[in-house]
Amino acid sequence: MGYGILGVNGKTPQMIAMGVLKLNKFDDHYMRLHRIHERVLGLIDQYLPDEMAIEAPFFGKNVQSMLKLGRAQGVAMAAALSRDIHITEYEPRKIKLAITGTGAASKEQVQEMLRRILTIPKESLLPELDATDALAAALCHFYETSRPTIAKGPRSWKEFIAKNPEKVKR
Repeated sequence: MGYGILGVNGKTPQMIAMGVLKLNKFDDHYMRLHRIHERVLGLIDQYLPDEMAIEAPFFGKNVQSMLKLGRAQGVAMAAALSRDIHITEYEPRKIKLAITGTGAASKEQVQEMLRRILTIPKESLLPELDATDALAAALCHFYETSRPTIAKGPRSWKEFIAKNPEKVKR
């Protein structure tokens, strides 16, 4: 399971940290879940994030793998919620689209674009692509939440008059 932490200086995102939780040394699935919970709480306590972005579960062919992934994500989300951190989920295709411009990008393409966008030195990249996948979710969230909202104006003069009677001379 990867994690990525972004800092925002003004309007500029920068990588603070990224890494991978290595869980394969635990044979017991419940011990893996416990380790995820502990490590996510540790990261939250260390970096004090305001928000958490997470990749939404995707539908795979192996039901057991999907169930395990859902449990792992649920534990990570519970850890964040226990610290009152707002969580937003993004579909994998949306994350890839935000970072590379195509929802069908490979993990390697996502990693390379992140390296360029966030000016990450090649030697700082990890061989596990889960770390850059997590960082991509964070950057996608930055893009989504820092986008200016477009005020929706009236669709007709009749609607304008109904909403702004004080501006109408009679």
